[in-house]
Amino acid sequence: MMKPLRRAALAAALLGIAALLPPVTAHADAAPATVCLTANPSPDPEQNRLADPRTAAFPERAALDTFVRRFPAALCATRNAPEAARLLDAWGEGLWQAAVNRAQGRRPGGDLASGDDRPLYWARLAMTVQLARWQPEFPIDRPALRSRFEDASRGLTSNEFRTAPGVRRVFISGFDPFGLDAELRRANPSGSAALQLNGRRVTLADGTIAEIRAVVLPVRYADFDAGIVERAYGPRLAAGPRAADTITSISQGYPGLFTLEAWAGRARSADPYPDNANALSGGTYDRPVTAPGLGPGAEFLRTSLPTDAMTAVQTPYPVRLNTAVTEIPAGEQDPVDREDGPTPGSRAVAGGGGGYLSNEVAYRSNRLRLEVRPQVPGGHLHTPVLTGLPADQAQLTGAEFERNESAITAQVLAVLRTGVPG
Repeated sequence: MMKPLRRAALAAALLGIAALLPPVTAHADAAPATVCLTANPSPDPEQNRLADPRTAAFPERAALDTFVRRFPAALCATRNAPEAARLLDAWGEGLWQAAVNRAQGRRPGGDLASGDDRPLYWARLAMTVQLARWQPEFPIDRPALRSRFEDASRGLTSNEFRTAPGVRRVFISGFDPFGLDAELRRANPSGSAALQLNGRRVTLADGTIAEIRAVVLPVRYADFDAGIVERAYGPRLAAGPRAADTITSISQGYPGLFTLEAWAGRARSADPYPDNANALSGGTYDRPVTAPGLGPGAEFLRTSLPTDAMTAVQTPYPVRLNTAVTEIPAGEQDPVDREDGPTPGSRAVAGGGGGYLSNEVAYRSNRLRLEVRPQVPGGHLHTPVLTGLPADQAQLTGAEFERNESAITAQVLAVLRTGVPG
């Protein structure tokens, strides 16, 4: 009975329908995992947070825990490396689409708000631990398999624009939750917006129709070093009938307001603030460093989005154009804060969004845009900080938190509707 079950699980996963696998007994579900998964994985700092039992509650309360529970059996049913690659693609894409469907009301289940981005984050992370524990009987490139799974479960694959006459194409990116050592329950409204808007067709301010496609990026320097931003934006900027007409990276920024960042800087300067893997950038305010892996480009890049139209959206949160930067002026050594943009010949310390990964996604995506399709407008939008979590740490959500998340996502869409020039 076990071999047919394994074949059925693998076949379903390869079709991207792992969530629709037939019910199985606890014994049948668990037996393969005891055969090919090690008992004692060595989790990385991000995976270590899974030791908190609240992390398992997020996918459980969103009905995404099926992916976590059944992934080991699918891994153990895999017979060779090419099959493993296809499996990781399929399960990643299946998890991404399930999260998108839930965020947009097409996949009911659980008592968390449909737009909550945290279940996808914690389900993905738990599955990366299972992948790390997997000990197949054939050689694999484990980092490459994880990269495939990460890309697929973040919307980077099988997520192209549809072709339709007269429909504009808007590409956006959001981020995972971060700052989790201080508050494990944190969400990221930019990730929520990406899930709720991916694949939707909306009416723009000028009355035309646009399709939105989205990805959710990790808050990890190593992934940026390995080119995840370029992998995400490159296919959407390549010339052709499915190329984006506008790109906008989105992240969580300041309390109480949206900001459109006028300038993105080439430098990292956020230390001692770490990423989700507790890694540092290597750059500080006094000693910025250039992000690895960047092609040629200016120290600062200016947004080409229609900022006047986008800052006209003022409710429920104000929307501001942020022209501030930090630079080291030409011929000098000390950083200087400027409210009106960089001066000629200066070195970047921080863009309007700082020297962290939100600034870097804006720089990388727009550097690539200027290289490949400079006529396409692009820039970066910071959302307000998502607040409203209950004081009781055992409560994962609350009415105020859900209202704020919904309001921010709705205003992201309102701002984007004005951001596609005619």
